[in-house]
Formats: sequence, C-alpha cells, structure tokens
Amino acid sequence: MNVDQLVSDAFREQAADSVPAPPYFAERVLAVRRRRRARRLACAAAAAVVAIAVAVGVPHLGGGGQEVRPASEVNRTNVIAHPDQSPPRDLVAAGDTALAAYYVRHRFAVSADTAVNGRVYSVLDQKTGRYVKATRWSYVDVAPGMRTAAVLERELPTRRIGLLDLLTGRIERWIPVDHPVASVAFSADGRKLVATTYTENPDLVHKLDYDADGDGTNDWGTDFGDSGRTGFSIVDVASGTSSWSEVTDRSDLNAREDFAFGRDGRSVYAGVTTAPGTRFYDLHGDRTAAPPEEAHLDGFVEARLSPNGRLAAGGFVGGAKTTASEITDARSGRRVATVHGQQLLAWADDERLIAWDIAPGANEFRNRLVLVTIGSDTVVPLSGFRQGGDGAAGRWTPLFARR
Repeated sequence: MNVDQLVSDAFREQAADSVPAPPYFAERVLAVRRRRRARRLACAAAAAVVAIAVAVGVPHLGGGGQEVRPASEVNRTNVIAHPDQSPPRDLVAAGDTALAAYYVRHRFAVSADTAVNGRVYSVLDQKTGRYVKATRWSYVDVAPGMRTAAVLERELPTRRIGLLDLLTGRIERWIPVDHPVASVAFSADGRKLVATTYTENPDLVHKLDYDADGDGTNDWGTDFGDSGRTGFSIVDVASGTSSWSEVTDRSDLNAREDFAFGRDGRSVYAGVTTAPGTRFYDLHGDRTAAPPEEAHLDGFVEARLSPNGRLAAGGFVGGAKTTASEITDARSGRRVATVHGQQLLAWADDERLIAWDIAPGANEFRNRLVLVTIGSDTVVPLSGFRQGGDGAAGRWTPLFARR
C-alpha cells in the first residue's frame, strides 16, 4: 500500500468520525466494530497525514465524507408512497416508520406428505432504496434505525443468529445460541434480541386427509395445539451473550407462537389463540401480568402502542359498507376515536397509523397499505392492492421498523 492510499484511508477515517453516531444501540455497536478495523490502518498513516497536510492543506471533509448514508435517512420525506406497486419495489415510509421488508409464503417440499410453509423475504437494500429478495434467510427482524437485521438461515431451528448489514448486504457477525431458535425480535432500543426456541421447525406442515377449501386437493396443516416451543433466549447484541428460559405453558398455541419484547423490555409476550390474544412472561419465563399500558391491548392487532405510549391500536369496528378500527386509551382501554382502515399495522407517529384498507366495493382480500390520521377522514395510499385470499401465491406480508 502506497502513501497516497494511506493518506486517503486516514482522511476517510476522520470523515467517518465526524458523522454523528446513529441513535440506536445495535447500529452503534456494529459501526464501532467497523471503525476499529480501519483505525489500525489510520494510525499507521497518521505521520504521513500530518506532513502532507502542512504542504498542501487538509482537504474539505464536508458533504458526507466516504460513509454511505442509508436510503431511509437520505430520503426523510414525510410520506414515501408507491400506490402503483404491489408488492413494493421501492422504499415505502410514513413519518418515523418505514417498510423494512416483506415476505411471501412458499411451501417447500420435504417429502410426499410433509413440507415447510416458509417465508421468502424481500429486504430493503439501504444503498439503493429498493427491496431485494433474500432467499437465504428463513426469518428476519430489522433493528430500529434500519441499518441492521437479525436473520436466521433457511434450516430451522438453528443455533446461530446473523447480524446483517443492510448497507453492504453482508453478515457482520454470527451470534451462537445454546438452544435452537426459529424466530428473533429486537427490543425497542435495539440493545437485545429475544429468540424463540423450538424442538422442530414450527413451519413444518403435513398433508391432511381432507379437502376443507374444496379445491380438489388435500389441505396442508398442523394439528391444533401441537407446538414444539420450549422457551426463549435473551441475547445481548453488543456482547453476543445469551440466557435461556424454559416456558412449559403450551396451552392455546398454534405451531408457531413467537415471543417479542414488551414496551419497556422487562417482559416478553407471545400470541395465544384465545382472547385477549397475548400472554406475558417475565425474563425468567414465568407468567406475569401485562404492563399497565399494555393490559388492554388487543393481541390480534399488530400496531399496539403509539410512540408516546398513550394510545393503543384497536380492532376492526366497521360495518358492511365501511372499514374502521378503534383507537383506545392505553391505560383504561376506553375507546377515544375511530380511524379508517381494516387492520392497523404500525404507528407512523402519535397521530397517524399505517393500515390495510379494503378497496371500495371489494372483499377483505383486496387491500392495500394506507396512511390514516386520528380525527381526519384523509386516507393516503402507500402501496398497490394485494390480490387473492390468505395463502394465495404472491400475497405479501409487511415488516415495519423505526427509521
């Protein structure tokens, strides 16, 4: 390596250090690891930098330096919509929330009578701002800040978790776990992951001996209550250390019922097939009461709490000719408003939500992403319409993250 290259690398290091640290912990940890590798080289070039700077002056380091900014940061437009795209090809976002990825279901044959009803993800490439198919991963969750994704390889359950850099598309590092996992979810601050552990792939299905949908072929599925879930591991993102907790409670479960963190990170919850739709556990795996602001949440509604924690997304309350969902006071559970939308998916900010909305005059399966506002009838389309019923080929499911 010549002097010019050493000087160039050293200037790049200085420029990188001048960029403000990203706001989320997981992103900061990975950025620090990247910079440490570069600093070994920068230190070797420091003397040359000083000497040449005296002769020619230090070049201007503004304009972003050499570090590529994520597409979700570069384009901070309040609403980024593509109502002509389904599934989206280009970045979709509203307020502080963006579509980080989406998946379609695909049945992978294992034998004549067994298959895996898996997911094929398309993940936002932060360099191009487009969604790129990522067939290597069976499960994906994106950290707040959208620079890093936690990923699992295709064969589930697995004994390692990958941290994927969304700018480079490369794995930053692998985190080994002691118990095989089949899902991962970040905490609200990005510091930790909760990984749900299973004895077998929860997406494994069997050919049944009946044709419930009348399409002329036997259906695929699992027996009700047949879950191989064993518990969860709490993983520290910075150190890679983890601790496992057994959860023996398997009542009212589907084959896959994954854990996620409660709002404050002091408990986890998972879905159940009966009302209210979720069940809470402390970080040691023992049943516990829901936190006060989450006690009245409808477990079947994905949006959950507003960013300030005061409001909660509720269920569908529409009639035959309208589609509406309720907004409740988080502490009391009392309805305070209704908004347009068939299903509330994510909060864009404290007053707006991203929802599925049904096409006028269509059935529940022809829907699109829209932005709705509390106290307003305005509906802003974000994507094109999905087609077909549940499980239909190409029918996509969104994954949102804070940008």
